[in-house]
Amino acid sequence: MNRNDAKITVLHDGLSKGKDLKELIEYSNDSIVSKTILDKSAGTITLFAFDKGQKLNEHTAPYDAVVQILDGRAKLTIGGENVEVLDGQIIIMPGNIPHAVAAEEKFKMLLIMVRT
Repeated sequence: MNRNDAKITVLHDGLSKGKDLKELIEYSNDSIVSKTILDKSAGTITLFAFDKGQKLNEHTAPYDAVVQILDGRAKLTIGGENVEVLDGQIIIMPGNIPHAVAAEEKFKMLLIMVRT
């Protein structure tokens, strides 16, 4: 694979090496921080760090999304229903269903978008 075939991401130098996801992203006051790990035609993998009080307003995405909480807890709203997801848990947000994310406390999450 040459350089034109792939986008450089945060883990481009970490291929075939173990990495601690929590350590790859830091919290920032009054902010949401995101870092792309992998961006391919089949989908994306992105890390997020939400400071307390931050949120993503309700929106839809055309693809299923797997969320894994890496630190803290998140409040998600999926299809109008509130769900709390804790450190170590995963949840799937179905494509084309409205969803939102809120940080009642700071948390880190891994988002895997699967394009179909």
